Amino acid sequence: MTEISETQSRVAARLARRHAGEKRFKLLSLGAVWVGLVFLGVLLFTVIGSGHTAFLQTKILLNVTLEETDLGEAGEGGQAQAIAGANYNGVIKRTLRAVFPEARSRSDKRALYRLVSVGAAYEIREAMMEHENPVGTPVAVWVTASDDVDLIIKGTVPRTAPADQRHLSDQQMNWIESLEKTETVKARFNTTFFTSGDSREPELAGVLGGAMGSLYAILVCLAISFPLGVMSAVYLECFAPKNRLTEFIEVNINNLAAVPSIVFGLLGLAIFLNAFMLPRSAPLVGGMVLSLLTLPTIIIAGRAAIKSVPPSVREAALALGASPVQAVFHHVLPLAMPGILTGTIIGTAGALGETAPLLMIGMVAFIVDVPTSVVDPSTVLPVQIFLWSDIPEKAFVERTSAAILVLLSFVCLLNLFAVYLRKRFETRW
Repeated sequence: MTEISETQSRVAARLARRHAGEKRFKLLSLGAVWVGLVFLGVLLFTVIGSGHTAFLQTKILLNVTLEETDLGEAGEGGQAQAIAGANYNGVIKRTLRAVFPEARSRSDKRALYRLVSVGAAYEIREAMMEHENPVGTPVAVWVTASDDVDLIIKGTVPRTAPADQRHLSDQQMNWIESLEKTETVKARFNTTFFTSGDSREPELAGVLGGAMGSLYAILVCLAISFPLGVMSAVYLECFAPKNRLTEFIEVNINNLAAVPSIVFGLLGLAIFLNAFMLPRSAPLVGGMVLSLLTLPTIIIAGRAAIKSVPPSVREAALALGASPVQAVFHHVLPLAMPGILTGTIIGTAGALGETAPLLMIGMVAFIVDVPTSVVDPSTVLPVQIFLWSDIPEKAFVERTSAAILVLLSFVCLLNLFAVYLRKRFETRW
């Protein structure tokens, strides 16, 4: 009896230690999850806190009057061409001097003109082109304010800050207060941020050029990597003989998935640009480089999805007279396609945020125009974020964070789409 009680006590002690160890492991795992969530929350709070103001842009209301002396030379287009070529910078200066007649000296006038953006002339031009009879008629136009005024209105830069930090003199601050009293300066939704390309002026900079470049590059990437990746996975998993050659190929595919992305950029620079002489800084080349990056991921995900299909499905098809190709493409591949699509979308979402390989092929250039095809010079969102983060102007800080939010939104949408495909087409065995 004594030996039995001692054995029972030792077993109970071991069980207690094991249960205590399992409890500690669960607590550590839960703590790791909470630490990760805290860091993620801090990251999102920081990015949203510094970037949400970029979705607003300060506008100044000007009642401009286009006079006959402002019109350009009329050609075959008649008055329309004359209005298009009018001296709108002179119109803006005359309007501002009428609002603030106390600005008489040359320095005061220069300070007054700096309240509005350099792109205000194009906004007035568009408004006059849309007006039926703009000559001699006052037209109210909301023009974009300069970035320094924008930061003050939105509170990004305190009004009590020294003049060298707010980049505005006391006189300019008085003019801004006068505009606020008359309600002719307001912060509105920044449509320019989503409808224009890059610019050296922060109040005119937008993400459309980078977004379209990313879209074209991802489309080229999918057009190349998806069929090649799926066919490679099907061959290696269903038709390839098991020998040293296929083992060598499988090992190298797994190794390629872990290769740093900049190596693929060097490969694209050496082959696509130097050897094939393809256009530099084009989404076509960027998509080809990204396809090299995502191809191993799609192959690995495709093989795992095909392997998850029960062998009985293929065996039943073969028993009913289907050929090996028919058994794979008519039965196995459709059942594995949800997993393949999920892996493809996740790999594509990772490629969407790549910067290093695209820097190697010249997509770091400053390009203002929005691309209209895969061969037009372009940049991508991650590279545009990299370029903006290197600019010392404070107004670009908020636009960098806002562009990060746009990129994160694209990535989250792709991942949610992958989850939807998994839930929609998943077959449980």
